[in-house]
Amino acid sequence: MPLTLEEVRHIATLARIRMSDTEAESMLGQLSTILQQFEELKQLDTKNIPVTAHSSDVDTVMRDDKVSNSCRKEQLLSNAPDREGDFIKVKAVLE
Repeated sequence: MPLTLEEVRHIATLARIRMSDTEAESMLGQLSTILQQFEELKQLDTKNIPVTAHSSDVDTVMRDDKVSNSCRKEQLLSNAPDREGDFIKVKAVLE
């Protein structure tokens, strides 16, 4: 399913990519090849293939969450360089 030059320019417009005529002609062949590869993939029978989120088994390296007591508010606020009541005072980010 080869693309036309107008379709490539339309895709570039949708993607907000400024493209010269030379670049559009170069992309014409590349995008057409990509679409051709997808057409070939559409012909594969995947009915008996289980749905996966990853192409290989993924094990987490993170530890399991454990419930524990948290610090008291006053203990946490004691580390703040400047505070106002129960809040940490910081320089203004926006003016």
